[in-house]
Amino acid sequence: MYLSKEVKEGIFEKHGKSKKNTGSAEGQIALFTYRIQHLTEHLKRNQKDFNTERSLVRLVGKRRSLLDYLMKKDIMRYRAIVKELGLRK
Repeated sequence: MYLSKEVKEGIFEKHGKSKKNTGSAEGQIALFTYRIQHLTEHLKRNQKDFNTERSLVRLVGKRRSLLDYLMKKDIMRYRAIVKELGLRK
């Protein structure tokens, strides 16, 4: 599987407060970004996989919602995570 327990813990440790803090917005955004990159690579090889395409669109929407929430809540945290992950609107 592409997303092992160690990879998840590494993502949450780097972007969240700790590897056990899976509820932080930054950690979830980073995890969604990792999954979006994986699905994008999959779709480059399998253009007709419409179920994966639908999943990708849903993930992008979830990430956008979390980013909007973070922007309203704390603009400095929003700017930091966008810069760190290299996202753009």
